[in-house]
Amino acid sequence: MRLILFDIDGTLVRGGPAKQAFQIALEHEFGTAGAVDSHDFSGKTDPQIARELLVGAGLASARVDAGLARLWERYLAELETRLEGTPMTMLPGVAELIGALEDSGKAVLGLVTGNIARGAHLKLGSVGLSDRFRVGGFGSDHEVRNHLPGIAIGRAREAWSREFDRSEVWIIGDTPLDVACGRHEGVRTLAVATGRHRSQELRDCGADEVVEDLTGLDSALRTLVG
Repeated sequence: MRLILFDIDGTLVRGGPAKQAFQIALEHEFGTAGAVDSHDFSGKTDPQIARELLVGAGLASARVDAGLARLWERYLAELETRLEGTPMTMLPGVAELIGALEDSGKAVLGLVTGNIARGAHLKLGSVGLSDRFRVGGFGSDHEVRNHLPGIAIGRAREAWSREFDRSEVWIIGDTPLDVACGRHEGVRTLAVATGRHRSQELRDCGADEVVEDLTGLDSALRTLVG
């Protein structure tokens, strides 16, 4: 049995109002969103992004820590409201691949994402995917993304009452940081060039397999479940 762990933004979905909601919440709680317009969000955890923006704007780390709980409360409220009118867009091939993996009987599905958990489910819910992933490792679990695969694997062990050898685990993501967290945990990685990073860059950072997108269903199934 394979454990397939998906990233969210740039891998399953794109677009939506998350950046706007994040900026509003930062300004409300901390009085600044820092250099949010030029900041690279890709592959990072929500707490990491908040810290980078706020420390970059001159706030002390202790002040950031003290305000994070209120930041997430406001962010989630803003995100939920805005998703009603501006839902995420599901990327090509995603629904077909998820359905085929489920139907194969050879895989179980989870998430490894820098989104805090509730934010992840709100985004996926806006495209009808919130109930397709039983476990995950989230930015709300740890600020350092490299820790998230191990958290997701531990939850999968409990959910399915079995051990998952690292050779049975795949992470699917669109950034070098997705590949890096997979390599850190010793699992395999399938990189998709549907975000900001091109295929060659994803190959160069050590992904086991690289595809342009998830529309090649037969090829993806052969790679992931044999």
